[in-house]
Amino acid sequence: MIYPIVKFGDPVLEKPAEKVTVFDDELKKLIDDMFESMYAAHGVGLAAPQIGISRHIAVVDVTFKEDPKAKLVLINPEIISKEGKHTQSEGCLSIPDFRENVTRAQKVTLRAQDVNGKVFEKTAEDLLARAFQHETDHLNGKLYMSHLSALKRDLMKRKIRKLIKAGEWE
Repeated sequence: MIYPIVKFGDPVLEKPAEKVTVFDDELKKLIDDMFESMYAAHGVGLAAPQIGISRHIAVVDVTFKEDPKAKLVLINPEIISKEGKHTQSEGCLSIPDFRENVTRAQKVTLRAQDVNGKVFEKTAEDLLARAFQHETDHLNGKLYMSHLSALKRDLMKRKIRKLIKAGEWE
């Protein structure tokens, strides 16, 4: 099932998601649906709040279907170490048609659980590290715009308010 992507302005995006404690078939189905929804929206990462579900789950595939082994399921993820800094243009499925330069750690180590609840750690650099940080932020109720200057953030919000008023932000 493909879920619609929730856009900026929906309260589910701005509150911390609930931790996952039950690892069952329902969770596996949700994760399959999340991958399907992410690919349909042409994304490389998707957090459950982005489909209106406040649970600590994210899926990532920075190869966008090219390498099936690159598909990652992150349940209850947390960044446990960061190194370096890297600035790059970043976008978000929940803030379509907007991109801004965001500075994030170049390399991160993440601890999470897989679909069966098994704890694992993964160290990533570059785009994968950025995806880990971006999706973890979503699960903590933060959007990438929180990493921008107050001026850029206000400009972005003003443009979005105009789109909402014009009925072009649904």
